[in-house]
Amino acid sequence: MLFLLPLIAAKNRLILLQISLLEGGGREDALREGEKLFTPVEGDATAALQAAMEAAAANGEALRLAAGRYACAGLRLPSGLDLRFSAGAVLVFAESYEAYAANEVGIEAEQSSRAMIMARDAVDISITGPGLIRAPGPAYVTGRLEDMGTLVPAASRPRVMALENCKGVTLTGFSVEASPMWTLHFVECEELRISGLSVANDLEMPNTDGMVLDACRDVRVERCRISTADDGIVLKTSARLDGAPAGACRDIVVADCDIESRSCALKLGTESHGDFENIEFRDCRILRSNRALGIFSRDGGKVRNIAFRRIGLSCGETPEGFWGSGEAVTITVLDRRPLGTPGGKAAGDVRDVVFEDISGRMEGAVNLIADKPGAISGLRLSRIRLVQADGAWRGHYYDVRPTAADLAPSPDAAGRANAWVKGADGKVIGLVPYPGGMPGLYAHNVEGLVLEDMVIERPLPLPGGWHAQEQVVVSGVPAVWSVYGL
Repeated sequence: MLFLLPLIAAKNRLILLQISLLEGGGREDALREGEKLFTPVEGDATAALQAAMEAAAANGEALRLAAGRYACAGLRLPSGLDLRFSAGAVLVFAESYEAYAANEVGIEAEQSSRAMIMARDAVDISITGPGLIRAPGPAYVTGRLEDMGTLVPAASRPRVMALENCKGVTLTGFSVEASPMWTLHFVECEELRISGLSVANDLEMPNTDGMVLDACRDVRVERCRISTADDGIVLKTSARLDGAPAGACRDIVVADCDIESRSCALKLGTESHGDFENIEFRDCRILRSNRALGIFSRDGGKVRNIAFRRIGLSCGETPEGFWGSGEAVTITVLDRRPLGTPGGKAAGDVRDVVFEDISGRMEGAVNLIADKPGAISGLRLSRIRLVQADGAWRGHYYDVRPTAADLAPSPDAAGRANAWVKGADGKVIGLVPYPGGMPGLYAHNVEGLVLEDMVIERPLPLPGGWHAQEQVVVSGVPAVWSVYGL
């Protein structure tokens, strides 16, 4: 046991306090056995923190970050890392994109391929505790588009965290704010356990997805809170820089999460080069969002055995700069790279999907759209209770973005690639008026659709631009978007 003698000098008191922490000292925030303490350093903490993480991992020790501010550039997480945030510990990341030149990610997004925190081919990583990762999102804003409702981001901007081909990862309890790009990106990882995380991003900053599970397997995400302009929790199967699929997404559960999103709160796609199998979203709450639940097949990967269960939602319309507009459920299947064009491939079909016990409010509709007949089949919606209200934007269209036009817009077209592109008529490509007005549910080329105990409450009299029928089902419609010429 360490006894502290009363000293007058402030410096000595600080030294003895630090010794007390290092030895245990009987304090509530004292170190546990096997922990090493890392305290704030003056100036850039990158090199010192990197060395401390590597030493702790090599020695089988946990590294605790004391309360305080740590200015950082790019960090690499070693195998065996057990990093523990104390309350009040804040990692503050550099504004310069060049600060992350050593952290190149194998998946490019827009023109960005770097991360603030990275690991590759690592095992047994744990980051826990009530700390904060503060990203430099505002530094990557170059303007704002009033009509689209979005900020204009810099062309190149880093992700907050990217883990590639890692196994045995535990992330618990910390918060992330102000990401300029995808926030937490996991590529070809397995045995991921994520719980109690909080993500808070600018609600107008494009492509700031909260959590991206990219070709991952054996994943559990629980009790997370995410607020972001782009997708909340999204499963992708991206292509690597050489064009090959990163892999498949399978055996994934997302449960008991709170999501606020200006894009889609819980989503599969749109990057869908590999398959999606055995995935469940359950017991979640979707708050103040645009789209709630979505599946978007574009790039050839098949979608099988997907479930959304016991989810409450609130969905409102958004400006045209965001994909979709107030939809509780959306499934779209179309070829983003049409056959006969460079890299052309057919979108993978979607089968055996269930939505059960879904309730809440929407200002859009339930949209189930296959560009080719039969590309969606075996779809069941059971015990659905939705209230449909008229939105301020009065869009009354369904949205099939992203299309080939978004992938490779004409050089003289107005817009931003992978976001929105205007055609010669000045309208955003991919926004399609509902035939006869907006219904409660619109199904287009869906085979084997089962609707059980589904109720959509609509206002009376119906607002202008609404379809008289609650449910509109059309089939056998020839493809339009999957033959779009580049």
